[in-house]
Amino acid sequence: MMREVFPLNRWWVAGFSWELTDKPLGRTFLNRPLVLFRTPDGAVAALEDRCCHKELPLSMGAVEARGLRCGYHGLLFNHAGGCIEVPGQPAVPARARVRAYPLREQDQILWVWIGATPESQPQDEPPRYAFHADPRYTFGGDCYHYDAPWQLIHDNLLDLSHLAYVHLKTIGGNPGAHMNAQLTTTSSHETVRVVRRMPDSEPPPTYTAAWPFPGRIDRWQEVNFRVSHCEIWTGAMDAGSGSFDDPERAGFHMRGFHGVTPETTDSAHYFWTVATNPHPDRQDITPLVVGQTALTFAEDQVVIQAQWQNQRRFPGRAQVYIPIDDGPTRARRLIDALLTPQQPP
Repeated sequence: MMREVFPLNRWWVAGFSWELTDKPLGRTFLNRPLVLFRTPDGAVAALEDRCCHKELPLSMGAVEARGLRCGYHGLLFNHAGGCIEVPGQPAVPARARVRAYPLREQDQILWVWIGATPESQPQDEPPRYAFHADPRYTFGGDCYHYDAPWQLIHDNLLDLSHLAYVHLKTIGGNPGAHMNAQLTTTSSHETVRVVRRMPDSEPPPTYTAAWPFPGRIDRWQEVNFRVSHCEIWTGAMDAGSGSFDDPERAGFHMRGFHGVTPETTDSAHYFWTVATNPHPDRQDITPLVVGQTALTFAEDQVVIQAQWQNQRRFPGRAQVYIPIDDGPTRARRLIDALLTPQQPP
């Protein structure tokens, strides 16, 4: 029995509500090819992407009122993976079924439960993400495909010091302020939290475009990591105008949702949104914030994929550790600990 390389028996981000239209959507998660679909009544489902007859991907089929029809010989499958119709014959073979995966739609996020066995079922619902429905915020987002392992994306999200060098034209800012930010890292068996504070600093381009800061700012970055996703709260207020410890602090806010789901050991899906609080005296800057966020993530994608290619060119080389690596290191240890009970005896 092979050692499982991804934590199982948990919810993973599978996409966004707006991605499920009138056609099936094929994606691979944790080395498992799945097809996602929504029937006309609004119900969503996830099945293994394989017809049990001649094994055509079900993602090449068509969505109907009662389920998903295979595009080869027309077998019709319901949300539970059972075949409910075989064209040309009255009876359906008892073994005609495919594996179904629990799929939930919540806060415009699609969550898929991937268990260790077909019998594994969730005992709780996916985590909530309130900012997609918070009237104080407007948001947008997208999904990227990475030709790199999923944990390299986590490393990037948990170490925001790179903003000063990779994202100079958008959310970066002064390199000295980033590299000398006040840094606090804490962790538990399921979470890692990284807090960075940059008081009395210059606002970066995206911030000045979105918010009328008259001068210097007190800037924060708070990253909450879980295995399935990160929530990143960044923003700034006028320097000296409030407290970093105030959860209702004023100023410009960006609430980032980052769902990082492995596709294979060498590739990943990156589902992201950013929610922002428009200033009452400015026109809606959500398209600007979302567009510049997309630009920064495209820059990250180039760096991370190049990093992975180079790691394969220099296999086995040791990496030097510096203090900003504390968050990513804790996240990797957390995932290793979760994987340990999944090893066979």
